[in-house]
Amino acid sequence: VFLAVTAEEQGLLVSEYYAKFPLYPLERSLAIIIFVVMNLWGRTSDLTVVGYGASDLGDYLQAAAQEQGRTLIPDPESEKGFYYRSDHFNFAKVGVPALYVDDGVTFIGKPADYGQQKRDEYNRRDYHAPSDEVKPDWDLGGLAEDAKLLLAVGYRVAQAPTFPEWKPGNEFKAVRDRMLGRD
Repeated sequence: VFLAVTAEEQGLLVSEYYAKFPLYPLERSLAIIIFVVMNLWGRTSDLTVVGYGASDLGDYLQAAAQEQGRTLIPDPESEKGFYYRSDHFNFAKVGVPALYVDDGVTFIGKPADYGQQKRDEYNRRDYHAPSDEVKPDWDLGGLAEDAKLLLAVGYRVAQAPTFPEWKPGNEFKAVRDRMLGRD
């Protein structure tokens, strides 16, 4: 199922509704792979993972990233709780393993501070503003590469002989175990 949700800023309403009234039973849902922030400024040699190490999905992501010659980095702003503020969270709460990636920070062929500069600029000028719209200077090469990476993760998950699992000690593992009758 490919699901495009909205109303995140109004309390994750659409994802909450789907998690309560799914089209297909959630115990048959293998994973949530969320694409929230899109890379608009070019290719990166890395990718940020929000909730790094939470589930087997990170292992699938690591293998696909290595094939692209990229590295994974944990969320540098984990204290802001992004893992608990995005639409995948409603699925994690009910036990479905969720993968949340964000832009990389090391842009190929750009100065070391380019990514932070672009992020700060976006947050200052466009985030939650009427100006948050398509811009003619966007370089979507990084977005395309990220999409291919997440497609590879989804394909591997779909082809795997077992469901992805939350890692031991993860706060959502017990919910998934109960959902699948393993409690």
